[in-house]
Amino acid sequence: MAFLSAFTRLAGRLARPHLPRRTVRLRLTLLYGGLFLVSGATLLAITYVLVRHAVMGQVVKSFIPAPDNAPIPSPGMPPPGKSRSVELLPAQFQQVLKLQRAEALNQLLINSALALALMSVISVVLGWVVAGRILRRLRTIIATAREISATDLHRRLAFDGPADEIKALGDTFDGLLARLEASFQAQRQFVANASHELRTPLTRQRALGQVALSDPMPTVESLREAHEEILAAGVQQERLIEALLTLSRGQAGIEARHAFDLARLGEDVVDDRRAEARRRGVAIRQSFGAAPAAGHRPLAERLVANLVDNALCHNTLPGWVEVETRTVDGHAVLTISNSGPLVPPDAVERLFQPFQRLGTARTGHPDGLGLGLSIVHAIATAHDAAVTATPRAEGGLTVTVTFP
Repeated sequence: MAFLSAFTRLAGRLARPHLPRRTVRLRLTLLYGGLFLVSGATLLAITYVLVRHAVMGQVVKSFIPAPDNAPIPSPGMPPPGKSRSVELLPAQFQQVLKLQRAEALNQLLINSALALALMSVISVVLGWVVAGRILRRLRTIIATAREISATDLHRRLAFDGPADEIKALGDTFDGLLARLEASFQAQRQFVANASHELRTPLTRQRALGQVALSDPMPTVESLREAHEEILAAGVQQERLIEALLTLSRGQAGIEARHAFDLARLGEDVVDDRRAEARRRGVAIRQSFGAAPAAGHRPLAERLVANLVDNALCHNTLPGWVEVETRTVDGHAVLTISNSGPLVPPDAVERLFQPFQRLGTARTGHPDGLGLGLSIVHAIATAHDAAVTATPRAEGGLTVTVTFP
């Protein structure tokens, strides 16, 4: 009954005009049926040849052959006399045996063909059922992918069972969903933080303007002071917008890569910041070895500049910054270390997220945007480079960037 039910469902599916053509399940069913038909036909042919060889190769040696001139009676002739039957019986037996062999081989061929046809139909039905069970998890993936939107990326397939290709596909899909969920969450958090950071200088500018306008007896000095503060807020807003654009550009990736020397970039950045280092009372130590790399040179220069600026701002007085480039196993390596306050080990990863700070007490720079290390991380990711930050026991950080 189960077989008839499965066969009826298969016939109904095949008879439907809206059935998609060349589906994977149909192709697998035809493949299974075709393989069984070919293997069954081959087995039938081999069996037939072996049986025919075994039957036709038998030789009856228990009788004395009849003389050459003795007539061979037909199978329907009455039995001859006793003296004559001893000579004619072997020839009769050989002819009847040949007919029986031919009839047995024909019957074997017919029965085998019928059995092969019946088993071919059964194999098609079983192939349809097995292909459906195999593709069931694929249909689950398709249905889940159609239902998932940006608001429910937390859903997972969580396939169990043997670690086959279908489970690997499901695990890969779950990993993709996890990355998309993290990316959407980071984007929403970034938009919220950026909106807050952009709103702050705008609010400050509006407040300064309102205070200046509400003064009933403004003087030139008060107006000048108000305008200077408004311009300072505008400069801070410009710096923030430029940093956001750089971060977005780094996250967008690199279309074309060009060769550059990381040591040359380090030298240029250090030369530009020597005056700032002297003003802050920070000594810069350098060790530039050849470090050829490939990528986007302006973005790579911004990466080096942000790391040096971060080391200068997050420092103590007196302090030091050490910049080093070298080549290790064919990889260009940039290492920047600095003195400074102690950094909690559990806070290092958070420093590479946008708008994350450890407080102005550590930075010593109340106007810090909190985007320096996040820009470094985005540019490094665009270059397929690895960034590691290690807190120093004496205070400060050691940041290492390894370019491919």
